[in-house]
Amino acid sequence: MKNYRMKLIKTLLFSLIYFLSEFTLAQNKTDVSLFLKQDSTVYLNEVYSKTGDMFNYLGHHGPAIENEWLGLRIYFDKRTSIDIYSKTKPGLELREARWYPTSQQQKDGWGADYYKVGETVGLGGIRLWTGNKIIKLDPVSSRYARVQRQGSISFMELFSKNVPYKNNKIDILLRVTVFSGVRHAKVEVFALSNIEVQFATGVNYHKGNQLILDNEFVLTWGIHPEDVASEQAEVGSAIIFDPNDFMHRIKDSEQYLLISKPTKYLEYWITSCNSKELNTNTLSKFKNYVIELTKETNYYTSSHR
Repeated sequence: MKNYRMKLIKTLLFSLIYFLSEFTLAQNKTDVSLFLKQDSTVYLNEVYSKTGDMFNYLGHHGPAIENEWLGLRIYFDKRTSIDIYSKTKPGLELREARWYPTSQQQKDGWGADYYKVGETVGLGGIRLWTGNKIIKLDPVSSRYARVQRQGSISFMELFSKNVPYKNNKIDILLRVTVFSGVRHAKVEVFALSNIEVQFATGVNYHKGNQLILDNEFVLTWGIHPEDVASEQAEVGSAIIFDPNDFMHRIKDSEQYLLISKPTKYLEYWITSCNSKELNTNTLSKFKNYVIELTKETNYYTSSHR
């Protein structure tokens, strides 16, 4: 009888674990995308380059992830910028749209590339601060990217090896994670070195965009001069952060930058919307959303560190 009970308990536990895993997978509203332009039929988990630049060789210029609200990509070159794929309705689109949906797909309600990064950090991309200037993660001895979908999340990573910094060579890992059911994404940066470094991140903007500054977030709203999309749309973007992690701010003509305190690890959150959505589609609505999100992410950060 004892053995039977043990077998029954094991069977029930196995069934429970199986049910929970299947439920989690069913709830995963995220995806990843990484492929070579020359063979777009084969999706990859990782890519590697000794030059550190595969911008023109990779589909959508680098690794990409999405949830039902937005898509994000990291440029696989010295910029290590983060770009946005804006959606007009919830759903997964990258596997079919490949970041650039057709004009007909956009007319049918698909998303589009309304956001323009240029030479900036984009939304939450990473650079380094030397004490008197911003430097890109260049040159490198190699650069490596990978994507992974698991549970109810998807993440992408860009690893830059042997970046010159203050007479040292350091390794920098940039990781971006999207979650099922939420609009915001988590960005983490690791300095895999013997010394602490100062990171630079922030958000870019263009002429005519509104820039809203707060102690715990920076928000922009307006049209980006992008010619990839069939039509233009106002885009909202924001970076949410713990002000205790940063010591300096820099505003230039293209971006608003945050300079971190010396550290080996930094985390912050990014989010976006656009005027073609049904709900979060105005500056006022987006600002209110970011204010509420600031309270949520600050609680999460303070209670999990």
